[in-house]
Amino acid sequence: MNLLESMQVYVLIVDKGSLSAAAAAMDISATMAGKHLRALEARLGMQLLSRTTRRQHMTPFGEDYYARCRDILRMVEETDAQAAHQQMAPAGTLRISAPVIFGTHALVPALAEYMQRHPQVRVEASLSDRVVDLAEEGFEAALRIGTLADSDALVARPLTPYRLMMCAAPAYLARHGTPRTLAELASHECLSFEPRALAQWLQDQADDLERIAAARLQINNGEALRAAALHGLGIVLQSTLLLAADVAAGRLVQLFPQHGQAGRPMHVVYAHDRYRSTRLCSFLEFLVERFPPVLHG
Repeated sequence: MNLLESMQVYVLIVDKGSLSAAAAAMDISATMAGKHLRALEARLGMQLLSRTTRRQHMTPFGEDYYARCRDILRMVEETDAQAAHQQMAPAGTLRISAPVIFGTHALVPALAEYMQRHPQVRVEASLSDRVVDLAEEGFEAALRIGTLADSDALVARPLTPYRLMMCAAPAYLARHGTPRTLAELASHECLSFEPRALAQWLQDQADDLERIAAARLQINNGEALRAAALHGLGIVLQSTLLLAADVAAGRLVQLFPQHGQAGRPMHVVYAHDRYRSTRLCSFLEFLVERFPPVLHG
């Protein structure tokens, strides 16, 4: 016999005044209700009810046990309700990874709204341009820019493409001239984060582009590349998030504005598990809402 169910039957027998009424309330037979009562008494080694042909009343021990049963059943009910609430309300620590520029200029400002919506969620955001291992490093989700490597272990949801701008300082253009075609970039200083990525982007824009200049300055940080461009060290290709304000203020001049509008693909990835926490689900929904994918067709 299930102990909690037997306790519930006993409480109902007392509350309803009869075994048959308790059985009806539990939607079980009177015989089964009697078995629950006898199982309790056998387990306790004490009589709970004193029964005659006309009436029943609790024994002194039965009165004390009745009060304890009510308390136990109330606590079980409250605990179940609390667990149900926890399942519905996102809570706990959400560990995420994101690229530095996007994380700093777009994700962190957006997190203010997300955390206001879900006050029980604590966010640990790691900003890094390396590809993290979600399972090994304990992340629930990661934002990734560019073409994704195939992985059966991860689920990817598309987000708004990562917009890019190509810019140079007025002083640089005054010294070296303004390129009119992408092919002319071969004779310019093209500041780069990672040469292969820049070359691939340019190749995607112009199939006939054979080469680009071998940059004399390579820096693995977007903010530092921006600073280099502002100081006239070359042409930079970086996120619109990073460069738009400089273009608006005249500190940088945008080159080839017709390119880069499609941007680079951006996804949020997470483990392909059957169970996903409500905090992860809420975060995924928020990202798609805040950074919606471009719909084609």
